Amino acid sequence: MSVLKFSERVNKVKPSFTLEMTSRAADLRANGVDVINLSVGEPDFNTPNHIINAGKDAMDSGFTKYTSGPGMIELRKAICEKIFMDSGLKYSPDQVLVSNGEKQSLYTACQALYDKGDEVIVFSPYWVSFPEFVRLADAEPIIVSTNPKNQFEPNFDELNSKISSNTKGVIINSPSNPTGGVWSVGAISKILEISKQHNLTVISDECYEKLVFDGEYVSTQKINNFNTEVLTCMSLSKTYAMTGWRIGYTLGNTEIIRAMSKLQGQATSCANSIGQKAAIAALTGDQKCVGIMRSKYKERRDIMIGLLNNIEGVDCVMPGGAFYAFPDFSYYLGKKHNGKIINDSFKLCDYILDTAKVVTVPGDGFGAPGHIRFSYAVSKDTIRNGIDRVVNALNELN
Repeated sequence: MSVLKFSERVNKVKPSFTLEMTSRAADLRANGVDVINLSVGEPDFNTPNHIINAGKDAMDSGFTKYTSGPGMIELRKAICEKIFMDSGLKYSPDQVLVSNGEKQSLYTACQALYDKGDEVIVFSPYWVSFPEFVRLADAEPIIVSTNPKNQFEPNFDELNSKISSNTKGVIINSPSNPTGGVWSVGAISKILEISKQHNLTVISDECYEKLVFDGEYVSTQKINNFNTEVLTCMSLSKTYAMTGWRIGYTLGNTEIIRAMSKLQGQATSCANSIGQKAAIAALTGDQKCVGIMRSKYKERRDIMIGLLNNIEGVDCVMPGGAFYAFPDFSYYLGKKHNGKIINDSFKLCDYILDTAKVVTVPGDGFGAPGHIRFSYAVSKDTIRNGIDRVVNALNELN
């Protein structure tokens, strides 16, 4: 029997730690284990009824065929109107590309912009897929640190020192996954200014735009006073609890959108028609559901951060948005259980899962050793029970 040889592309990319932890939680539940999942990166709410009904209507009316490759013109117009209402920015439909989720938008943007030998700035802690998207484009992610005490804003001295003649782009994400950090106007403006000086394209992941609890969401393009090339990638998944519908979109220069559409057309033809109809209902319908979900997330955030900061040796910065806490558990690295040393966040999360039956995500997977990502997209009781289990497990270490 011949041995399969996979491409270098497959061999160099890392698996998604977030999806891996979600799968482990599902496997445990399937085997009857009473597991608490604090790793989940999606809303626990159901999609609002008016959006579900739009999807049902699409199916009932036979709207189940291919659509235009860049997305339905009605949806792209609705996106343009939404952006204008939110930020005053004027886009035309040919500056919009609808995708099968924002993840595809980000991947396709990297494929369209980067080549072998290019370097792309990625800030740590980073969403696990950012450096992998860069690598899949045969480019090299250049990691720049951030300041956890200031909403994980960039270390600008380090940023300036790492820009070279090979640097072609910057990827930013505010509000952030995994930290929940919300960057200030000043920080984002500085990135735009530096990027313009070095002719870099900024890819701005703004999928948590509506989940800001302290201060206000900052649209990168709205404060772009430097005429920097900006691609804004957005999603309906987090705002409207539509993760499984898989609808995202990109806003940007018509030339770049056309290039991305060319690649996407060969990969997936178009985003699913039913999801696109539902997306129109989401963007043009009653927005009260968004405020209700945001309010509940804020209440849960306050509970979780309080509980985490009460754990001995743990430090957790108050996140300004999204639905993640990103505490530093370095205090517990080097401790032992049954003679085995826990020397990184992977082993600590494994220990918490094995002992407490609580699923979390190791910070090493986000480029942040010693940290752990917790999600508060769960009920208040689940948060309390989960953290209580974690505390009991930590007390067994020596």
